[in-house]
Amino acid sequence: MKRVTLIGLIALYCISVHAQKPRIMESLFMNSKILSQDVNYSIILPADYYTSGKRYPVVYLLHGLGDNESSWLEYGQVSQVADAAVKNKEIIPMIYVMPAGYRNYYVNDYAGKFLYEDMFIKEFVPFIDSQYRTLADKSHRATLGYSMGGFGTLVLPLRNPDVFTVSVPLSISVRTDSQYMSEDASGWDDQWGRLFGGVGATGENRLTDYYKQHSPFHIFAQADLSRLQNLKLYIDNGDDEETLCRSNEELHMLLRDRNFPHEFRVRNGGHEFQYWRDALPNGLHFISDAFERKPYRGDVRNLIKPSKVSKSIRLVDEGQYKIWLPSEYATTARQYPVLYVSGLQSQSLIDKIGNRVAQLIDNGSLTPLLIVFVASTASDIVTVSTSVEQKYRARNGWRFRALLGFESGGSQALSAALNPETFTSCILFDVPVDCEQLKAAVQANKKPLSRTWLFMYSPDKGNNYSANGCAHIFLRDQELYHEYRVQEGKGGEAWMLDNLDEALSFTQRKIHR
Repeated sequence: MKRVTLIGLIALYCISVHAQKPRIMESLFMNSKILSQDVNYSIILPADYYTSGKRYPVVYLLHGLGDNESSWLEYGQVSQVADAAVKNKEIIPMIYVMPAGYRNYYVNDYAGKFLYEDMFIKEFVPFIDSQYRTLADKSHRATLGYSMGGFGTLVLPLRNPDVFTVSVPLSISVRTDSQYMSEDASGWDDQWGRLFGGVGATGENRLTDYYKQHSPFHIFAQADLSRLQNLKLYIDNGDDEETLCRSNEELHMLLRDRNFPHEFRVRNGGHEFQYWRDALPNGLHFISDAFERKPYRGDVRNLIKPSKVSKSIRLVDEGQYKIWLPSEYATTARQYPVLYVSGLQSQSLIDKIGNRVAQLIDNGSLTPLLIVFVASTASDIVTVSTSVEQKYRARNGWRFRALLGFESGGSQALSAALNPETFTSCILFDVPVDCEQLKAAVQANKKPLSRTWLFMYSPDKGNNYSANGCAHIFLRDQELYHEYRVQEGKGGEAWMLDNLDEALSFTQRKIHR
């Protein structure tokens, strides 16, 4: 009897398991009359899809060149990220659709041989709306994709604003006209010429009308952008990108120049899934807020928590500078590396920086160091450093001198960084870099910045977006190592403090390299 009961339970269990409807499905297909073939897709349905009876907004996840409809599931781990965000009530439940994109950048090729965009808009989106309980309107459809999929993620809404109103392109595989005209023919013919016409063409002959109809640069340069007024756009690109460094940065500059609302981020990383996975949480937050017609909540980051200024901090005013000493200074005989800071005159901000550094030293995140706040009246930082090393226990050698500049005062820090083997690193927070002067200095002598690492922070809605973007592009072209971030915000003291931990970590890494 027990045996029969056990067998029966096993059978019931197997029946119940097989009766459950899967909500994550891979490599399904739709038959396309336009392409005369099946088009594969994968899909993720919300956890309550089969029990709620509700309709859901849709996110179309587009993959890069060489990948397929399973890539976001396998490498992007999108189901884990999305499920966790819904469980934590960070985003609303959504349907995620991942179509095969082949090698067509999600557009029709100019010769009309493979009409992918027509298929996507006229067949695939209606098919998804007919097969699943979607909210079938433009306000509840979004695109999110990387590389080639980043291109499709941006261009599909630009060309079809009646279908999509939210776009989160990552590492957009796009070219400026200059890049497009000068790219090596071996790759250009197969990738771009094949799609937009002009195979075998060179120079301006590559800029066909069909290309311009699909180029974000030409679309956003149009006099009237009113048809795109509902587009909500969040662009994210890694600072280690090569070709895409210039094109994504210049696209951001164009959008800023046109006063077109958008979010733009540059984070640490390059053309890899680790970068795109890390982009998902904020990207999904942006989409969810847009679907709910809410203002974007802002990026989720580990921000500095305010705390009282420690009484153990010692700040000495030397006239030309103020020097912050760690709490252990009076009880040791050791020497310390020095961080020279220019552009900060607010005593409140100086106290906050000193207190934050003390906290990081106390929890073991930062090795003790001296911080010198250079007065605006000081002639130059190099002269100040001589005085500091005469009066205080500063460790000898350029490897133990670092710089940090803030806003207009940062020009002094950058000028000091261009002295060969005088400072080991230089952090610039929203500094109005004179790009032409930087180019001239580097072209005259590349050695200083080959040894002195730069780290530039820029707010995506600040005034120095063009200067900082130009400097980043130039340094990438010169193959000079540097770090570059574009973070949310307009700049200012609070914004700088929010990014201070990463800056200090960078400084320590270079000193101890």
